[in-house]
Amino acid sequence: MPETTPDPRPPAGGAHDGGRPATFDDLLSDCVHCGFCLPTCPTYVLWGEEMDSPRGRIHLMGQSRRDGVLTETAVRHFDNCLGCLACVSSCPSGVRYDALIETTRADVEREHARGAGERLLRAAIFALFPYRDRLRLLRGPLRGYQASGLSGLLRRTGLLDRLAPSLAAMERLAPAPRPAPRLPERVTARGRRRAVVGMLTGCVQAAFFPQVNTATARVLAGDGCDVVIPRRQGCCGALSAHAGRAQEAARFARATITAFERAGVDTIVVNSAGCGSTMKHYAEVLANAPGGDGWARRAERLAARVRDVTEFLADLGPAAERHPLPVRAAYHDACHLSHGQGVREQPRALLRAVPGLDLVDVPNPDICCGSAGIYNLLQPGPARDLGRSKGADVRATGARLLVAGNPGCAMQIAAAMRDEAATAGDPVPISTVHTVQVLDASIRGLPPAHLLGA
Repeated sequence: MPETTPDPRPPAGGAHDGGRPATFDDLLSDCVHCGFCLPTCPTYVLWGEEMDSPRGRIHLMGQSRRDGVLTETAVRHFDNCLGCLACVSSCPSGVRYDALIETTRADVEREHARGAGERLLRAAIFALFPYRDRLRLLRGPLRGYQASGLSGLLRRTGLLDRLAPSLAAMERLAPAPRPAPRLPERVTARGRRRAVVGMLTGCVQAAFFPQVNTATARVLAGDGCDVVIPRRQGCCGALSAHAGRAQEAARFARATITAFERAGVDTIVVNSAGCGSTMKHYAEVLANAPGGDGWARRAERLAARVRDVTEFLADLGPAAERHPLPVRAAYHDACHLSHGQGVREQPRALLRAVPGLDLVDVPNPDICCGSAGIYNLLQPGPARDLGRSKGADVRATGARLLVAGNPGCAMQIAAAMRDEAATAGDPVPISTVHTVQVLDASIRGLPPAHLLGA
C-alpha cells in the first residue's frame, strides 16, 4: 500500500533551534515578510490591505504581544482572516501561520470583550452547529420554509440582508434537506474484506448532507472495507478550534478520541476536509488541555490513524468495478484538504479512473471560496464576494458538476451559483456533489442524471 500523504504542516511547538521547543515568538520570527503569501491570501486579494495579509497579521500579533494589548483594530484584522492556510502552502520559509492564528484567536476569545450582539451571534452558532441532533430538528421547519416561497420573497426584497446579514447568510446557504436514513453501526464489506475502518459522520454533514455519508459507507464497503460507525460520536471540534474556542474544541476532541478508541479500528476515515484537518492535529488541540501527557499521547495515536476518504481509497486501490459516467466535472480544492492535509492528487486520481468522466480543474484553486468554518456567517460580506468569484470560476469551466470534499464549500459555492443562475435566468444550474457521490454513482452504474440536480 502506498505511503500516507505527508502532513504539509510541521508540528507547532516542535524542534526549533537545536531541538528547543518552539515558542510563539519563535514562530513569529520565522516570517521574513517576503510577500509570497500575498497572491494566495483571499482578503489581501479582495482589499489589497497589508494588515489583511498574513505577514501584516503576523506583524500585528507581534505588536500585540509586545504591548500586551489586543486592540479593536488588531482584532478586526484577525477576524477578517479566513484561516484557509493557503499562505502556509505558499510560504518558502515554512511559517506556521495556522498555529499562529489559532493561538491568537484563542487569546482574543479569552481576553477581548466583544460587543453584546456579536457575543450573542457566536453563542447561538456554537449552541447549534456542533450538535447534529439540534441541526436535525431544523430539517422539518427548513423544508416547510423553503416550500412556502418565503425564501424567494426575502431574497428579492433584500430586507433580511439589511436587517440581519448573518441570518440572511444562514438562510441563503441552507441546502434543501434530504432524506436521512440512519446508518447502521457496521456496514459489511462486499466481497473479500480488505480493511476495517471507522467513519466520522460529522455534524453539518450528518444533518444536511446525509447522502454523502451513505455514499461514503457504500463506496468503502464496495472496495472491501467493513465500516464501523460509532453511535456515540459527536462533533470533532473543528469549528470550535478554528474560531479560537480552545477549551470547547478540546472537550469535543476528547469525546471523539474516546468514541473511536472504543471502536477498535486501525483507520478513521473522514469525508469532511475541515474535520480531517483538525483531527490530524489533535495533539495541538489538546496541548494545553486538562489531562496532560495522557491525552496528548492518545491524541497523537488517533491523529496518526486519520485519513481523508479520498486519501484512503487512493492508497487502498479499487475493488468494485467503475462504470461509465459521461459528464464534465470540475474539481474544487477545499482549503483544509489541499493546504491543511496536502491531499490534492488523490481525489483527482480517483475521479480520473471513472470511465467517461471529463475532469477539469477550477481556475484560481488557491483562493478560498469564502466558507472557512463559520466565516461566511460572521463575515457575510467578504464571504459572499469570494463565493461569487469562485462560482464564476466554476461556471467558466463549462462543467455540469462541481465536485468538492467539504460540506462548507458545497453550501457556499452552491449558494453562489444559485444566486448567479437566478439572476441570469440560467435554466441549467451546476450541481454540487462530493467526490464519493461520483464514485458511488459509477460503482452502482447510475446515469449522470442521478447527480445532476443533486
